[in-house]
Amino acid sequence: MAASQAHLPEPATEALTHSRQLTEVIRAEIDRQGGQVSFRDFMQLALYAPGLGYYLAGSRKLGAGGDFVTAPEISPLFSQCLARAIAPALHSLAEANILEVGAGSGVMAAQILRQLADLGQLPAHYYILELSGDLRERQAETIRQQVPECLSRLVWLDALPEGLSAVVLGNEVLDAMPVHLVSKQNGIWHELYVAWQGDRFVWQGGETSDARLSERMLGIEEKFGESFAEGYTTEVNLLAEDWLAGLSGSLQQGLVLLIDYGFPRHEYYHPQRGSGTLMCHYRHHAHGDPFYYPGLQDITAHVDFTAMAEAAYRSGFSIEGYTNQGNFLIGSGLTELFQQQPVEELQPQMVMANQIKKLTLPHEMGELFKVLGLSKQLDVSLPGFMLRDLRNSL
Repeated sequence: MAASQAHLPEPATEALTHSRQLTEVIRAEIDRQGGQVSFRDFMQLALYAPGLGYYLAGSRKLGAGGDFVTAPEISPLFSQCLARAIAPALHSLAEANILEVGAGSGVMAAQILRQLADLGQLPAHYYILELSGDLRERQAETIRQQVPECLSRLVWLDALPEGLSAVVLGNEVLDAMPVHLVSKQNGIWHELYVAWQGDRFVWQGGETSDARLSERMLGIEEKFGESFAEGYTTEVNLLAEDWLAGLSGSLQQGLVLLIDYGFPRHEYYHPQRGSGTLMCHYRHHAHGDPFYYPGLQDITAHVDFTAMAEAAYRSGFSIEGYTNQGNFLIGSGLTELFQQQPVEELQPQMVMANQIKKLTLPHEMGELFKVLGLSKQLDVSLPGFMLRDLRNSL
């Protein structure tokens, strides 16, 4: 899982100081836990340590000046399609609210609100569950600049509220939830832990910290009808499953759309994917070393959408659909939105055509990114899943 760091840009002095401070925080936690922490705990601190973690510090994360670009930053068509997709659900809710989990720069919120205003379907409230004070400020400024008339509808949350009636949107949320790493060693499933040795973080193997980890992998082997090879290493996202249970407990009535890169289980745990899906993003460079300057890079893992659907069903959700991003956007009116552009403006049309390719083509985001739709106490039909519903692949 480690990769050469020679091709990665060298951080500035201030950034290095920041990373060293977070490294000391993680080292202290390793000492507190007796010499090692689960990778989930390491990832939690690397991303979310107060004031120091990647998502809770002030550095720029999104766009050309950050570390990665998300679909709403690529084209407003993405958010416009989402708005069209959720409008019927908003109409059917007892109280029409939207809850966006981790709203990034606020671009998606602004674009959705503008499109819903055009459709005459604005929500009573647009809740944003956001832990980063820096991002909250950016989100407020984005809304203020792009749809100032909707600023009064925004409410920032620190935790999931109770008794919520809403459409819940999670774009690239699940992949940023800390994961456990497990590895097949001497025919037994072990967990990979993080320790400090000399002047660096190192891997250590040990017994699984949660019985669900070995149970999950043994169950997958049984279902596949064969054992994984010696050394096979992968991720299990128990936190995302627990989060779905908490979301169900908070949601009295609603629709949930989860958009992320990942696979159904038979692809996620493919025998040839023996090193897992863990990936790091630093200034638009992707690599596999999670120990590279903690706090300065994103750490992600692909999503096992079968596990998400199973967890959602156990938690009381109905599965409304599952498909890839390309299918979902086209089913939600992407072609119609493109055709609405003025034909005499050739240059904008060419730019938008390239954006559509990026969002929908299989070798771009169209196939790798998936959309999982969940509902609770809501009877709603989503056009985004009608073009090609892939639930049978789960």
